[in-house]
Amino acid sequence: MRRAVCPGSYDPPTNGHLDILERASGLFDEVCVAVLINKSKQGLFAVEERMEMLREISAHLGNVRIDSWHGLLVDYCRQHDIQAIVKGLRAISDFDYELQMAQMNQQLSGVETLFMPTKPPNSFLSSSLVKEVATYGGDVAHLLPEPVHKRLVRRLSQ
Repeated sequence: MRRAVCPGSYDPPTNGHLDILERASGLFDEVCVAVLINKSKQGLFAVEERMEMLREISAHLGNVRIDSWHGLLVDYCRQHDIQAIVKGLRAISDFDYELQMAQMNQQLSGVETLFMPTKPPNSFLSSSLVKEVATYGGDVAHLLPEPVHKRLVRRLSQ
């Protein structure tokens, strides 16, 4: 079985994230979405909430499994018999950092990283930017899956 992992913070999951998940699900038998836990960062959504949103927006993808992980991603790959890491790239600035991570992960474990370019409408899209725009009242509905947008609006109104 060909397995891949799509790691990230997903705070919140965007249309760009969903696009990468959909495309990866067509290439692999199983795609694990690993919500990475960073105890030094306080997210807008709790890890379990992010996982719930990801389950909801990926429900149409029968080979996608949602999980969380704290620690080295290569350890997650070893533990779950995952051969590839799939990362979406928006711009050359993403590539500089992601290439270093890919080379380190390959050196540590032999796990390969596959870079998938985002589709042009998502090339500027990041969870951080979406949260910032939404915080100041900007319309981000077209940047998020509908269930995620509803949760974001609710959270920011609290």
